[in-house]
Amino acid sequence: MAWLYAEYIADELLRTGRLIPVSTLEFRAGRDTLALTIYLSDAAGELSGIRVVSQLDEWMSLTAYGHPWRDWVDTRFLALGEEARERGGGEDPDLELARAAWHWLDRTELFATNLDPGRAGHAGNPAGLDENARVWTPAWQLGLPLGHLAMHLF
Repeated sequence: MAWLYAEYIADELLRTGRLIPVSTLEFRAGRDTLALTIYLSDAAGELSGIRVVSQLDEWMSLTAYGHPWRDWVDTRFLALGEEARERGGGEDPDLELARAAWHWLDRTELFATNLDPGRAGHAGNPAGLDENARVWTPAWQLGLPLGHLAMHLF
């Protein structure tokens, strides 16, 4: 239930921001990235009882430009997997859904504006963002700024 709640919160934040049409893969990338951030940041297992406004600062810092979000996701999945092994039970269904979302985000590439023109191997003007320069990028790399901006607009 925690994953579905995280996904619901992310969906509402993105819909409220009206940044991108709901029917697009870009919207899904933003929703899933934000839902993963929400779900994985719930270290105390209290997701269903949170108040969205009280958590926005933490989620915004996790999705901020320059934060090692991908490494943070890997670390959280390792920790949650270890906790499941210590309990001796099978993997939590919420964790399975989160892993499926991560699998899609990490392995799906979208053709989008180059949001990091200074990064090696990417075309673009290092002095500024060229909205016409498009590159194939992992879905989570597009979803991070969408989720971050949606929270700013909330």
